[in-house]
Amino acid sequence: MNATTRKLLVIEDDPGLQTQLRWCFENYEVVIAGDREAALGALEKDKLPVITLDLGLPPDAEGTSEGFALLEEILLKSPHSKVIVVTGNNDREHATRSVAMGAYDFFYKPIDADMLEMIVNRAYRLFELEEENRRLSSKKTGSPLEGVITGNDLMLQVCRKIEKVAPTDATVLILGESGTGKELLARSLHGMSARRENRFVAINCAAIPENLLESELFGYEKGAFTGAAKQTLGKIETASGGTLFLDEVGDMPLPLQAKLLRFLQERVVERVGGRKEIPVDVRVICATHKNLHELMRTGDFREDLYYRVSELSITIPSLREREGDALLLARVFLERICEQQGKKGYRFSKDALAAIENYSWPGNVRELENRVKRAVIMAEHKQMTAADLELGGNSAGELATFNLREIRDRADRQAITRALNHVSGKVSQAAELLGVSRPTMYDLLRKFGLKPK
Repeated sequence: MNATTRKLLVIEDDPGLQTQLRWCFENYEVVIAGDREAALGALEKDKLPVITLDLGLPPDAEGTSEGFALLEEILLKSPHSKVIVVTGNNDREHATRSVAMGAYDFFYKPIDADMLEMIVNRAYRLFELEEENRRLSSKKTGSPLEGVITGNDLMLQVCRKIEKVAPTDATVLILGESGTGKELLARSLHGMSARRENRFVAINCAAIPENLLESELFGYEKGAFTGAAKQTLGKIETASGGTLFLDEVGDMPLPLQAKLLRFLQERVVERVGGRKEIPVDVRVICATHKNLHELMRTGDFREDLYYRVSELSITIPSLREREGDALLLARVFLERICEQQGKKGYRFSKDALAAIENYSWPGNVRELENRVKRAVIMAEHKQMTAADLELGGNSAGELATFNLREIRDRADRQAITRALNHVSGKVSQAAELLGVSRPTMYDLLRKFGLKPK
């Protein structure tokens, strides 16, 4: 959306402020509303991504009752709009209440045009990103990869590999940390293959006791052991014609590895207690979070089996390596979970967005989804904070900015602080490290309010 077509609704009853705000946002198509009726009428006519709302509106121009009532109606009628509440000087109580109700941000009078423009621009960028996320998540492509949500180049490369490998019958090994979505990609491989009309059978090798895993995989004959009352097919036979997914294959015990190797070589199985060789046509996909090379070195994983299961190998990057994907996924999960729970209008606060962006996500996508679900269920307000996500609050840092000047200033300040710390506060030595003159160094110290120790 180009700046010239951006629309901004200004809800303000003071004619002088209306003119000032229209002048502040000459790159926007500004719609002015002086009261609740006009504001709701404007919302009915058009999609208005960003709205500034003065709480003091007629007939309660000296109070806030009309403004809060309108804020509630706006959030119900246009839950995706970013509402910036304009309130009296240092009126923290009303500002806090507005944000708790679901406003995007607040701004104190008297109006600072540059600061308000920065808040509006940031709100607009966030709205555009969320709109794109909603469009992508609702788009019905019919592609088996539609469950993979990403905008990151590393993950897009993985998707392209999946598309190339899927039509083949090659045995695939998927590597990645726990929670990265290994089974999701295995299902995508199956869904894009010629076997997609047949079964996808998954078994977690780490979740089944060693003494039961063999019969689960290969099946058993009646009377093979105590309790074997009837002939039972194993997972390999059940998947015949389709795909067998062996999750956490690195946890498979060594005796069973030998039997799996024979199956992969011969494509026949023998049920426990049986002697008949049964041919099986199945594609095998394996996955593990473990380092198989290290397991081979220690003798815990057969080298010959490794080369059988890894005809093609695909490594899924962790969520912390997928720059930008944490926010993208969080918003998709929020919308999906709210729909499942029958809740509307929930959104992340700025500190929640910062926390999501700065957290390392050791549990990857699974942890992110679980935290969002828990927050939706437990949050007391529709504006979900970092604390609701159990990610702490202020420690997450400020929300990442898109403004190049702010980014440069932040980087300059960090570099100057590091240089001063490195030379115990000696200005001349810090200037030398930074490659600037001493007068320039003093100018920078004044600019950022820094004092050498």
